Amino acid sequence: MFESIISVTETTISVGTSMISIAGALILGIAIAFCYMFTQKKGTYTKDLVIAIAILPTIVALVIMLIGNSVARAFSLAGAFALVRFRSAPGSAKDIAVVFLTMATGLACGLGFVIFGAVAAAIICAAFIVLSKTRFGEPRIANKQLKITIPEDLHYDGVFDDIFSEYTDECTLNNVKTTNMGTLYELTYLVGLKKGASEKDFIDALRCRNGNLNISLGILPDRNGFVL
Repeated sequence: MFESIISVTETTISVGTSMISIAGALILGIAIAFCYMFTQKKGTYTKDLVIAIAILPTIVALVIMLIGNSVARAFSLAGAFALVRFRSAPGSAKDIAVVFLTMATGLACGLGFVIFGAVAAAIICAAFIVLSKTRFGEPRIANKQLKITIPEDLHYDGVFDDIFSEYTDECTLNNVKTTNMGTLYELTYLVGLKKGASEKDFIDALRCRNGNLNISLGILPDRNGFVL
């Protein structure tokens, strides 16, 4: 069932065999792209990335078919690709996983294991959808980043402890820096609000303590970024 449609003893690839591999890689790439879009929130992905995911298996399959069993071709293609410099915006860990899946699928199709590649891609996409749509891997507490500006004469050690105790389950001071020519401090906390706690009441309580200076409460920046 999982046998290759390409014979290892052949030095040439027939038109029919190559078309099956290319078409299979393209179809699987488009299917993976649809899976990726389905698991992402609207507006969190780019069209360029989706197109790259769709066509990457076909490109990998073509490269594998061109190399075949020739070591000389492998070194020649490696040298050619080494001259190309790829640049892209940072992506999340999920994006990197999808890119590796498309490459593996293209590799399977290029070697002639089209059915194996389809079955493997279907299983991984199904797992990808289930894990993305469930609460698997979500932190126990929805942590947020809190930035508080205080005057330089206010000692920040323990000054907000009673407020944090009332509104948060977890609170960690991550960073302290001076701002406005050293006349102000900016404190950065990682906080987990209690269930049912009002963000407005929380911020109002902090404003009364820091002299109504700037306060920012928002989601954490992405810490899982990678550069391709």
